[in-house]
Amino acid sequence: MDSPLITQLFRQLFSHRASQCLARGARPALATACPLRSQRRGKASRASRLGDGETSRESKWQPRNMAFPYERTEEFDRYPVVTADMLRSRRERPRRVKMLLRDFIEDSLYNPNYGYFSKQVVIFTPGDPFDFPALPSEHAFFQQLRHRYTDFEDALDYQEPNDLRQLWHTPTELFSPYYGEAIARYLVEDYKYNFYPYHDLNIYEMGAGNGTMMLNILDYIRDCHPEVYERTRFRVIEISSQLAQLQQQGLGQSAYARGHADKVEIVNRSIFDWNQYVSSPCYFLALEVFDNFAHDALKYDLDTGAPYQSHVVIDPRGELYEYYSRTLDPVAAQFLERRHAACKSYPHPLSGSRLMASIRSLMPFHSSLSMPEYIPTRLMQFFYILYQKFPNHKLISSDFNKLSDTVEGLNAPVVQTRYKRQMIPVSTPLVHQGYFDILFPTDFDVIEPMYTAITGRFARTYSHEDFMLGRADLEETQTRNGENPLLSWYKNASVMITV
Repeated sequence: MDSPLITQLFRQLFSHRASQCLARGARPALATACPLRSQRRGKASRASRLGDGETSRESKWQPRNMAFPYERTEEFDRYPVVTADMLRSRRERPRRVKMLLRDFIEDSLYNPNYGYFSKQVVIFTPGDPFDFPALPSEHAFFQQLRHRYTDFEDALDYQEPNDLRQLWHTPTELFSPYYGEAIARYLVEDYKYNFYPYHDLNIYEMGAGNGTMMLNILDYIRDCHPEVYERTRFRVIEISSQLAQLQQQGLGQSAYARGHADKVEIVNRSIFDWNQYVSSPCYFLALEVFDNFAHDALKYDLDTGAPYQSHVVIDPRGELYEYYSRTLDPVAAQFLERRHAACKSYPHPLSGSRLMASIRSLMPFHSSLSMPEYIPTRLMQFFYILYQKFPNHKLISSDFNKLSDTVEGLNAPVVQTRYKRQMIPVSTPLVHQGYFDILFPTDFDVIEPMYTAITGRFARTYSHEDFMLGRADLEETQTRNGENPLLSWYKNASVMITV
């Protein structure tokens, strides 16, 4: 993180009061075929008062020192251990505390007052659906998308210029309404085969962005399957208050959409706070949410194989330091036990040659611990929520199976922000809370058997292309030369559904 552009970015971040940054939110998607990367937004004004260690002038800013200051261990030992739940009511980023890495990530992304998804994100809306059959090629679609992207952000800058705007695009928006209609076809087909007419079509969507998927699904069912529409109930579980309000507004933007109002309930709550038992059959949509579930990081002793768990310390100046402890918390230990029981094999930092690892450990200044492995502990907890609160659910999930520009480690995240309309990846998840997207790839070869082991329900994983081939209206998304962006984009995404 020592490039001039990143240095300039951090100077701007730390010369402004974080609590005065404004934004609204959604959920990011990366397309390997598309250089347009998702980002964010927020306007900051200079701090009127200073906390412990905060600088009063930009010239006092210094690049972070990543080395753990062992001479301060006694000081750090006195800091209390906190969790993301304990920090929810805080309006300022915490100082003089320590926490597990997953709590740091959870707080950075979802804190109601300064979290990335609560305050820093704008979702790109392209306007009218793209007329794919009228476009000569996929390249023409990309060029038109670039123009719409620029026009969209120019309009935002006209209202309020902002170098730190975080702007995303998602397949739901880019391919609306066709992407949502493909999901709706699967829902109706499965519902008619398994539950109609004895049960209602109950749909839950977690992390619904601005509500486009919800509207596309309900529009399709109303227009094509009115008998099913009469039995349809749609509930959104949305952690962001701003997004919940945006979704509610979307139901009233047109008479066509207002017709769904009696079908929809928007629950402004984290799924991890869900306390209602849903006994009836239901479908649970989790589209591009796994990647922003908080992870823990582990390192392994190269000699004994013993795991060490990552913790984050925040000092009085807001500087962040990472250390690893031999003591695993119960959630991380449970994940390792579940994975070992459910999976015949899986990638591991110690899977390579133990001889080579031993040789590397003997090199000067080389750690006796392996590279970090990031484990999806929050995703495991989500599976337990499904098992305990939605025992008759069917899960429809989609997410990225690999990502580029990740930090070092196995199953490591991309940590990135957007500055002056340019995406900037950085090399550590220990970043200023709320200003960076932290997104992880999902190893479906591991997650699918773990889902089955926890919920008792079997699942099947498809490539994004294979899932769409069987359910999307391909004629509506095919260009004149036969290319189809709905199939060719998102090559790094998979779809996992309960069978």
